[in-house]
Amino acid sequence: MRKTILFTLLAIMLLPCPVLGARKTPRQKLIERLQRLQKRGIMYGHQDDTFYGLTWEWDEDRSDTYALCGDYPAVMGFDLGGIEMGDEKNLDSVPFTRMRREIIRHHERGGIVTISWHPRNPMLGTTAWIEGDIKAYEEAVRLLRKIGQADVAEKATDPRLTVRSVLKGGSHHEKFQMWLERVTDFLLTLKDKKGNAIPVIFRPWHENNGGWFWWGASNCSTAEYHALWRMTQDAVNAKLRESIVWAYSPNLQGNWTEEQWMERYPGDDRVDLIGEDAYQWGTEEDFVKQMSADMALISKIAREHYKLLAVTECGYKNSPDATWWQRVLKPIIEPYPTLYILPWRNYKKEHFGVAPETTTAQDFKAWVATKKLLLLKGIK
Repeated sequence: MRKTILFTLLAIMLLPCPVLGARKTPRQKLIERLQRLQKRGIMYGHQDDTFYGLTWEWDEDRSDTYALCGDYPAVMGFDLGGIEMGDEKNLDSVPFTRMRREIIRHHERGGIVTISWHPRNPMLGTTAWIEGDIKAYEEAVRLLRKIGQADVAEKATDPRLTVRSVLKGGSHHEKFQMWLERVTDFLLTLKDKKGNAIPVIFRPWHENNGGWFWWGASNCSTAEYHALWRMTQDAVNAKLRESIVWAYSPNLQGNWTEEQWMERYPGDDRVDLIGEDAYQWGTEEDFVKQMSADMALISKIAREHYKLLAVTECGYKNSPDATWWQRVLKPIIEPYPTLYILPWRNYKKEHFGVAPETTTAQDFKAWVATKKLLLLKGIK
């Protein structure tokens, strides 16, 4: 009897015990918060909200969203393009010191931060946009062949090899490793007053189904794109695994099959949030048709793969339609568990988000009044 009791006690002692009060990482806390907020409504986000607006730029404590609604966006977007060069300002002339300060401020207000990255072309030194580079290359090759310099034409640098050049074994791999280190170093400086890491949604290599960026589908193979994503993620996660939520967002297409969409998807183990960038550039009819089809497919993928869903960029540039927010966009996204929408920046006379001066101001305020579109106060 004593032996039986002893063996029972030993067995109980050897059972694995849960760790009481196990620490959750900032990344885990943010993901869990986003999951809760997804059930509450759709968050409004805005790119570069506190840097400039329709009638102002670089003022402190100013925001077009706040001027219209008396509240900040729930989500704020920032871009690191230029950090890889060691520049003091990003591609939109935002000083990185100011960007860091605004990220910290928004986090301390209770807001959510998302960061994109439009890096320069590491092979050519040009911008992230590659269509002009390809056109110039093709014209140069044509002229060289025309004057009998075919051998020189064959040695010309093809911009469409940029991704290949930064991968392991490529001619610009070491340079790109330094670029990734600079991105990581900036992200490491994002800390609250207590020195804790600020969690952010990081969204690299977006709109990859198009051909306008050097990492687009027209400019690299699926295997090369996957290698680029893994290389980037592994470099950042080596120091920031506990504070980065990873977002994957192709561009509006409208005719995806699930197989096509999944082709460049980095994998469930590498993505936390999926979505797409969806602007109305053409007719309303085309936009509604394309985005409705995309949202139906992407929401299905998000549900089946247990991922968060968002419209990671959107808008109608200088919208002449006063009812665009509620009449056009709202019916497309409301049937799905859309976490947030993020219109691009307002800058001087060009705007995608709202401001007191925009034609859509009252329609937007009416949407906010329904409490289904959430600003900062709505997520606290």
